[in-house]
Amino acid sequence: MNRPQVPAAPGATLSLLALGNFVVGMGAFVVIGIVTPIAESFGVPKSSAALVLTAYAISYALLSPIAAVVTGTIARRYVLSGALAVFAVGSILSALAPSIELLTASRVLVAMGGALYTPMSAGVAVAIMPPEQRGRALAKVFGGITLAQVVGVPFGAWIAYRFDWPATFWTVAVLAAAVSALLYIRIPAAVNFQPSRLATIVLALKDLHLVVAVAFTATIITAIYIVFTYFGPIIEASIGTNPEVRTGFLVLYGLGAVAGNYMGGYLTDRIGPGRTLVAVCLAQAAIMPFLSIHPWSPVPFAVLVGLWSAFGWSFMAPQQTRLTAIAPEAVSLALALNAAMIYLGIAIGSALAALVIRTHGLGGLGIAGGLMSLLALVHLWLSFRLSSRVR
Repeated sequence: MNRPQVPAAPGATLSLLALGNFVVGMGAFVVIGIVTPIAESFGVPKSSAALVLTAYAISYALLSPIAAVVTGTIARRYVLSGALAVFAVGSILSALAPSIELLTASRVLVAMGGALYTPMSAGVAVAIMPPEQRGRALAKVFGGITLAQVVGVPFGAWIAYRFDWPATFWTVAVLAAAVSALLYIRIPAAVNFQPSRLATIVLALKDLHLVVAVAFTATIITAIYIVFTYFGPIIEASIGTNPEVRTGFLVLYGLGAVAGNYMGGYLTDRIGPGRTLVAVCLAQAAIMPFLSIHPWSPVPFAVLVGLWSAFGWSFMAPQQTRLTAIAPEAVSLALALNAAMIYLGIAIGSALAALVIRTHGLGGLGIAGGLMSLLALVHLWLSFRLSSRVR
């Protein structure tokens, strides 16, 4: 057997993988910031323009596990580089779309690229790092997506309002093509990985422990998005409608997500993924009900938002680390299913948030999010119980 190649500078490789996730995160979520110009350009309601993101989320959730199987035996270099090439082509089609229908259709291709890239980037991070450093490695790679919330999405929105919305997608396409080329050059062709085949996905879906463990991602994301879906109105309820202040709190949330992502990786390597996830659930259950209180003065509200974001987004590194341990023979598939659960959680959380708003108003969101965090803790406990039975 040939010895698998490992990058001479794994830290630089992790940074490059994170850069790819930054592009994916920017290209996926920038739609949130440019709904108005898209709606005005096509003469449609904002709700119709917002479906562009919904199409991406649904497509990603469906395509992620399928993509893991279809590309299961292909060298990671080609998958990662090809994924961002697909992402670039889809973004070009988005920029050229003459109607809202074709724009929405183009996002399916963009989602295919993202669904290929993000789980595979995590799989490469696991492959090139020793077990005791995988938590921080996964945090670094996934950190590209959280950083996109701080820098990429506001920057993309600025481009859209300065040069019109197609310019944003052109920018994403150029970035994706550039990183695609870098990945082809930098990633060794023979990085060790577990091939995913159709039989693998069938066996994985029969593994109750893995299915329940993966689904935890959807539960905790649902808790976060019950509140985050209406984070803008929550800011306004305490701080007012000043656009600069509102943007500042959105940036603060993004910075908290970046810090939390790295904190999750550090805690995973120090105390283990299970204990880290328990701490995340308990912290969210304790913090989120305070977001049902309005109004707050600026400084305490800033502290509250920072803590909420940091603890909420600490879950990804320990969750990914746990899944690689549960399914060592199907790491790529497990991470792909995990990525799909993120977008399933976004869809469920947004729907529940709308229901809470209609029945209990803005003040019900934090309480609902806290209760969902407790449900996530129960979900986590059930996963642990299944683990002990398997052993």
